[in-house]
Amino acid sequence: MQTEKVIDHIVNWLKDYATNAGVKGFVIGISGGIDSAVTSTLCAKTGLNVLCIEMPIHQAESHVSRAQEHIAQLKDRFNNVSDTRTDLTPVFEEFKTEVFFDGEQATIDMALANTRARLRMTTLYYYAGLYNLLVAGTGNKVEDFGVGFYTKYGDGGVDLSPIADLLKSQVYELGKALNVPESILNATPSDGLFGDARSDEDQIGASYPELEWAMQMDAEGKVFSDFSDREQEVFNIYKRFNNANKHKMIPIPICEIPTNL
Repeated sequence: MQTEKVIDHIVNWLKDYATNAGVKGFVIGISGGIDSAVTSTLCAKTGLNVLCIEMPIHQAESHVSRAQEHIAQLKDRFNNVSDTRTDLTPVFEEFKTEVFFDGEQATIDMALANTRARLRMTTLYYYAGLYNLLVAGTGNKVEDFGVGFYTKYGDGGVDLSPIADLLKSQVYELGKALNVPESILNATPSDGLFGDARSDEDQIGASYPELEWAMQMDAEGKVFSDFSDREQEVFNIYKRFNNANKHKMIPIPICEIPTNL
């Protein structure tokens, strides 16, 4: 990958899209992870207004400190970047008092994790509307089009996706070229939606390099029987997530009414 040319291409694409849309810039949720760090830096390089928002909900301290380090560095480098913090923990806790908890604990935990992401999406769109900004998505190609590792109408609810055609390994390449803080480059990927130390790999069962491999094999038309041992396991994990999350990756189905009715 020609990293610098890819960076220039994305920055120009962002700037052109925002200009044509008649908006003043972008709003981005900053998590302390590599995807939001790279996306916010790319947006900052457009010269348009960039609002970085911290939205903690019982957030791990390591995530908070990395997010704050990145925002401070970004504001030091770019005078078009501003930030704010919206603590959504009280909102989340109040939400829990108004719903009932029925079913298995794992199902409840997942529903609440997705609720966190949707509260953050609502917050981003509030500020987007307030300041005439676009919500910039932070999903990469493996998450958005491989395993569907995001929340529908949560972190998947965005106006545009600058890095969604980049594999996770390529996002790291851009991160290094964009001088993203070492603490973020070296951090274990985690969505932080459960308020504990579980990583993306803990949840999925495979690492991003493994998932990139499986995504490539699937694109080449390979099948389960083409592999053995760990490769079979990884390929099966990829296919299971890909099939289960198709509803996130394809357009919403529309019931088309026959013309004779």
